Amino acid sequence: MRNGQKVAVIAGVFVVMATGAGFGAYSMLSGDGDDGGQQNASSTSDAEPQESAPPSAAEVLEVSGEFLDAWAAGDTDGAAALTDDAGSAAQALAALAEDASVSGFTLSAGAPEGGSVPFGVVANIAYEELPEREWSYDSELTVVRDADSGEIVVDWEPSVLYPGLAEGQRIETGPSGELPPVTVLDAEGGELTAQAHPTLKGVLEDIGERFADHSGASPAVVTRITDAEGGTVEELIELAEPVAGEVPTTIVPAIQAAAEAAVADKDRAAVVAIQASTGAIQGVANAPADSFDIALQGSYAPGSTFKIVTASLLIDEGLASAGAKHPCPKYFEHGGWKFQNLDKFEIKDGTFADSFAASCNTAFISQAGELSDEALGDHARDAFGLGLTWSVGVSTLDGAVPTQSLAQMAASLIGQGGVRMNPMTMASVSATVKSGTFKQPYLVPAEIGGRELATAAGPSAATAAELRSLMNRTAVSGTAAEAMAGLSGDIGAKTGSAEVDGQDKPNAWFTGYRNDLAVAAVVPDSGHGGSNAGPVVAQVLSAAP
Repeated sequence: MRNGQKVAVIAGVFVVMATGAGFGAYSMLSGDGDDGGQQNASSTSDAEPQESAPPSAAEVLEVSGEFLDAWAAGDTDGAAALTDDAGSAAQALAALAEDASVSGFTLSAGAPEGGSVPFGVVANIAYEELPEREWSYDSELTVVRDADSGEIVVDWEPSVLYPGLAEGQRIETGPSGELPPVTVLDAEGGELTAQAHPTLKGVLEDIGERFADHSGASPAVVTRITDAEGGTVEELIELAEPVAGEVPTTIVPAIQAAAEAAVADKDRAAVVAIQASTGAIQGVANAPADSFDIALQGSYAPGSTFKIVTASLLIDEGLASAGAKHPCPKYFEHGGWKFQNLDKFEIKDGTFADSFAASCNTAFISQAGELSDEALGDHARDAFGLGLTWSVGVSTLDGAVPTQSLAQMAASLIGQGGVRMNPMTMASVSATVKSGTFKQPYLVPAEIGGRELATAAGPSAATAAELRSLMNRTAVSGTAAEAMAGLSGDIGAKTGSAEVDGQDKPNAWFTGYRNDLAVAAVVPDSGHGGSNAGPVVAQVLSAAP
């Protein structure tokens, strides 16, 4: 097998074409006749013992002729027996016929020079349904006296088959070792290229590799020299040109353009846009464009944007309700850690909606003692699909909410601790809230490659409705209001600022939706989510229909 495809095996049929009556007529090329050749051979006994003398001209003609006659007739064992390495020669001669798909062979010998006999090769190569192609080249063999047996033989080297062929190499016909060309299309049928979208370079390469076999593409068919691992050493002849395939994606040109523009002035940032009703990823951008793909593969603590998931859990558990009174003290201790709010603010006599809109840490951590260690991870998986294995169509990190205890569990409730997300997963959280059901994000439609998308039950209808009210209030009058100002339609948002050890500033997060588009962004080491990641998300949301 080579690159997942089978190299054809076609039995070779060999014929010999030479001047006169075949290779038996070689003796006529010497100019001295058979007697002269025999006389020259016997005269060597005066100079050295016959068993160590070099082959005579007649012996060179005779052995080379017999070797080439046998090879051309398809008698690979007979030809190999006339060499000093019958095992290697037989294997190589048989492999040439089988692996190179040779259906015909014409050999034309030249005049010997000492023990060397040049010969020309014209082969007919027939691979599967392709028309036969002629392949010609010149090679050379050397006739020697075997040092051990004293017999006159062909000095076997792989280069007898083809000039320069080395040990461990072989000649074969089949699909080239190169991936076939694949054109990646946007949702409108236009071509996506790395030249036009540098930020998608890695994504496009990933898609081309994953889905080449499902794109209608086919590689070039070539006769080539391969090494022991099947890698191409040299292409000898191309029998068929490669055929390009096509793979559709869900990228929407207007949304993609907005995503790229939104991060263009950032030293480091990433943003993802998802159609809430379907899970289709409509825009992906990273800054710098050639950096690691934070948007789809990043692993960052999402900070307070994750309070959307925690709020869903608390509502389901009866521990919070938008209009109900809910504590938001300056400090709250759990598991030996003392937690506080930004600038140590507090909300006296406030509701859970007040705490959500203001992003009060202690309002969420105060409920840690009422929850099992597994509750957050289970809810994140079952309601939002986080931590399941997603089949997006490219490499992704699909979220992680590990089971933790004590202070680390409390920290996870506000998107710190061991929780790890990226813009794709946090855009999916907003999309799940907006649509009321989990739709696994995807970039390549699932029917391409016959993939199954991950499924999750999603939040209850009542919980989803309450989450939408919380996110809408945050977008209209809470911490996300400044960034979302001016956006019309059905909107909702949540800010986040995730502290990172060793960084001067927190990672800025923002996630939100407008109508059927959900977007999330992270701007590492930049500060508050509302003022740093918020404008990125708002710029992309402004492109939503």
